[in-house]
Order: sequence, then structure tokens, then C-alpha cells
Amino acid sequence: MTAIGEDQPRPVRAGEELDTSKLAAYLEQELGVTEAITVEQFPGGHSNLTYLVRAGDRELVLRRPPFGSKVKSAHDMGREHTVLSKLAPVYARAPRVFAYEATGDVLGAPFYLMERRRGVILRKDLPPALAADHAQIRRVCELLVDALVELHAVDYTAAGLGDFGKPAGYIERQVTGWTERYAKSQTDDLPAVTEVAAWLAAHMPADGAPALIHNDFKFDNVIFDPALAHITGVLDWEMTTIGDPLMDLGTALSYWAQASDPPAYHALPFGPTARPGMMTRQEVADRYLERSGRRADSLVFYYAFGLLKTAVIAQQIYYRYAKGLTGDARFAQMIFGVRLLSEQARTAIERNAI
Repeated sequence: MTAIGEDQPRPVRAGEELDTSKLAAYLEQELGVTEAITVEQFPGGHSNLTYLVRAGDRELVLRRPPFGSKVKSAHDMGREHTVLSKLAPVYARAPRVFAYEATGDVLGAPFYLMERRRGVILRKDLPPALAADHAQIRRVCELLVDALVELHAVDYTAAGLGDFGKPAGYIERQVTGWTERYAKSQTDDLPAVTEVAAWLAAHMPADGAPALIHNDFKFDNVIFDPALAHITGVLDWEMTTIGDPLMDLGTALSYWAQASDPPAYHALPFGPTARPGMMTRQEVADRYLERSGRRADSLVFYYAFGLLKTAVIAQQIYYRYAKGLTGDARFAQMIFGVRLLSEQARTAIERNAI
């Protein structure tokens, strides 16, 4: 089996630089780091920002909210720090946390520092060695689904996360909450969004048995070992809570473009899921349900909800750009994503198929 190169950091993007002098002073005070530090940035991501901080032989990963963001609940460093601190001892794929700065006095926003998990992150363009091996591609799909199943099987109460969410009424709160978030960040008239939101409100299933859910589970949030035989880390825990795990599945499916989707849909910044050899959304859902022992009477509901939520997140990002809160040119195209995601949800509802 061919090993694949590890995910590497790059120079920090313009406008997202950190105050290294203040950061170095903080590291010396909190962690006893006395060596000079260097900072690079990991690529990808439109939400929280991720940096690699090197001090001598030591490597730390720093997470902070995006510059200019006013959506505090979507970039809660304290929440991410709490879940990782509790989860790492019982879920080996959760990185250990070393420090949390809550005030924003050091870098202008709260941040935390965690261990670096080395490995491969699969993005839209697969490494050539993997792209040619359809059997291995299917295996990485299976590993991704199984890691989600295993997360949902964690005894979150024993881990000390029993009060981390309110599972009763979770589905209703999610549908209502994301609909309200859209209204607060709306910039364009997109009928599909409101139509899908209305359909979801009218077709809500009962809440299933609760689990610890990630809420952003996808290829570029997991780390594989170089042989692609194991998942060594799961990243981006900012939206983790206790709730219906089928809603987590729906979010994962919303990121899963496949070959049969409209050509325009493939332009969205999804992972490699539409590449030859990848599972279809139905195959992903079938494996999840088989491995978890859970039942879904309407996969379309969970998929359409995932698409709506993802569309609203894109809308919130675009709102920041439209209002001049960020100059990041990547965000200018987000409104087209909102349109495509909401139309995809409407089509799934009309066809009653994911």
C-alpha cells in the first residue's frame, strides 16, 4: 500500500497574522516555552483558523476564531476546549489540549493550543496514488463512516459531558435556530431557503437516542495515517453538542457531493467524495445505519437539514464579506453556495431521495 504525504502548513495568509511577541510571552508564562517561535498556517477552512506554532523541537497547534467574525456561538473556543479536554481521555482521535486563553488580550480573540496530530488530510484533489486505487478509496470511506459511528457510541456522561447539551427537543431547536440565523444574516432573495426551512418545520421526526455529535464531520476534518489504514485524529470540534446523531449524519451527507449531482454543484468546495470509487450518499447512510444499529424513517429530512445548515453557515460567512467585516476574497463566492445548497435540498425533498 502506498503511503501518502502528510498535510503541511503554509505561510500565514495576509490579514490573518498573529502577534508573535505577545504569543511568545504567553507561551513562556503558561507552558514554560523559552525558545523563539515561528508560526505557519494550515490551508483550507472558512471558519476557525488553525496555525502551527514551532518552538525548538516542540510543535503546537493554535486555534482561534476568524478575524472580523461577530457570530460568537459559531466560534466558541471555550466550547471546543471543554469538549477536547473531556473527550481526549476516552476517544483516542481527539487531540489533547495544553492551554486556553479566554480573554482575547493576547491575540485579540480567545484561542487554545493543542497537540499536533501528524498525518494525511484528504482534500478535493486526491493524491495520484490514491486516485488510481478504487479499493483503497472505498476503504477510506468506510473508515470515515466507522469513525462517526464510534464517536456516537462514546459514553458522554462517563466522560463528564453529560451537561454539554440539551438532547430533549434537539431537532426542533436546530430547525428553528438555523432558520432564525438565516433571517439574521440574509442578503439575497433565495426562495429555496425559505421553502426548505418550511418543509423541515412541517416534517420533524421525534428525537432519537442522544449521542455526542460533532456537527462538522467530513474528510478535511479527519487525519489519516500515511498508509490510509487508520484515522488518527478528528479536528474542528467547535459545534459539538449532545443531540440526535442522525442530525450529525445528515450534516456529513450534506458535504458528500457525488457524480450524479448537477455539474454546478461540483464547483462547491467539498472534499473528494465525487471522485471515482467513492461511496454514494446512500451507501454512506446504509453503512452508518448498519454499523450503528440506528434507524432512520426519513433520510431525506436529515440530509435536507444538513444542506440547510451548511447553506446558512455559508450565508453567515458571506454576510461578513458583504458587510465589510472581512476582505478575504474566498468569501465573495459564498452566496452561490447558499443558492446551490438550498436548491439541492429542495430537489432532494421533491424526489424523496438523498
